[in-house]
Amino acid sequence: MAISSTGLGSGLDVESIVSGLMAVERKPAVLLETAATTMKSQLSTYGQLQSYVSAFQDKARALNSTTLWAQTVAASSDATVASVTTGTNTAAGSYSLTVSELATSQTASTAVFPSKEHSLGQGQLTIDLGSWTGDPATFGLKAGSTSVTIDIGPGESSLAAVRDKINAAGAGVTATVIYDATGARLSIRSTETGVNNGFRISATETVPGDDGGLGLSALAYDPEGGASNMMLNQTAKNAKAKLNGLDIESASNTLADVADGLTIKLLKVSASPVDLTVTQDTESMKTKVTEFTTAYNDLANFIATQTKYNADSKVAGKLQGDRTVIGLQSQMREILRGTSTATSAFGSLSQVGLEVQANGTIKIETKKLDAALAKPAELRKLLASSDTTSDTSSGIVYRFNKLADQVLGAEGPLETRTAGIQSSITRNAKRVEAIDDRLAQTEKRLRAQYQALDTNMAKMSSLSSYVSQQLSLLSSS
Repeated sequence: MAISSTGLGSGLDVESIVSGLMAVERKPAVLLETAATTMKSQLSTYGQLQSYVSAFQDKARALNSTTLWAQTVAASSDATVASVTTGTNTAAGSYSLTVSELATSQTASTAVFPSKEHSLGQGQLTIDLGSWTGDPATFGLKAGSTSVTIDIGPGESSLAAVRDKINAAGAGVTATVIYDATGARLSIRSTETGVNNGFRISATETVPGDDGGLGLSALAYDPEGGASNMMLNQTAKNAKAKLNGLDIESASNTLADVADGLTIKLLKVSASPVDLTVTQDTESMKTKVTEFTTAYNDLANFIATQTKYNADSKVAGKLQGDRTVIGLQSQMREILRGTSTATSAFGSLSQVGLEVQANGTIKIETKKLDAALAKPAELRKLLASSDTTSDTSSGIVYRFNKLADQVLGAEGPLETRTAGIQSSITRNAKRVEAIDDRLAQTEKRLRAQYQALDTNMAKMSSLSSYVSQQLSLLSSS
């Protein structure tokens, strides 16, 4: 008779026995899995650490940038007359500016028409760019420019359609239909300001305008040729100013790079001098120093949290005792407390307001930092001097940048340690897999043994019953 459920023949709780035996046998695998969980947590923490170091290096690089220390900011004593901006090469200084004339563009307009749908007929418009000089006026073509001819054909003769054709031609002028109580006028304006950006318009009519009236010749503007039906509203002029007593003339109201990267935008005429000042941008420098300090403290606090042991909760940080991280912490503190001979003005971070605290972080003393920023060239040397001959003659932040390069390198300690943890996790997984494969065979063998025991116990029980029955029969007979 076959036993279908293990334990029925023997009366033993075989499932509990086998499960207990297998649990004991699997303890090494459980220990390996617990270790793997810890290592995975360490691996994740190392990923966070790399992010903190990378963010810290970004802020260190910003302080090592030559652009930051060359940065300037400009101000105008009267921003309604002129605004001023600086470039990367602008030197600190002061300027006196007077504005006698603003640059303007030529503007001319037609006579009044009933509406924008009024037809100007058909034909051609020819537009030239150049300058008007003298009295009587003579026209000189702008160097490098060419005449632009615009064909006005059927269905293109309305005031609005002619406007669109002119604007699409790229002739250096812009046309606009202007309305008022009297009707519609076409206004034409030079796209750019300056004497050399005036315009001349000649017209050839092939079909007259509405009611046989003035056609395209209504747009003619050529005082020199005696054909001007448009009214001149504004002449093209250059801007004229004095900068530190020197006459300045410009086709535009923006004087670009007028002095060492200085750009001045003229806004209105003013006979009274306007003071323009250029100073080093110490506010940007202060911001970068503050951002560097914050990034350093974030990294230092993260390392402290992950390597400490909390005696109250009896919980250790995930990287407690990790020699790689403790080594990084030690190097950071060594640089932080180090000195530099790059400048005789400052020798350490504490002298410029970056005070090292007992817990290894930095606290900014604003007054000291502001005083140091009054000497930006010297502060740059203390922080960003890149002397490679020795650490003591290089900048302190420069040393931090070098440390971050080493730590984050392809063969650096963080990458090496991360690879080591990952290898350990992989080996653990293989060992657990091997143990589980062996235990599967062991469980199979145990179940087979208990199956055989059940079968034999069932046979013995049956035999015992038979013997008992026979003895009863013998006794009764």
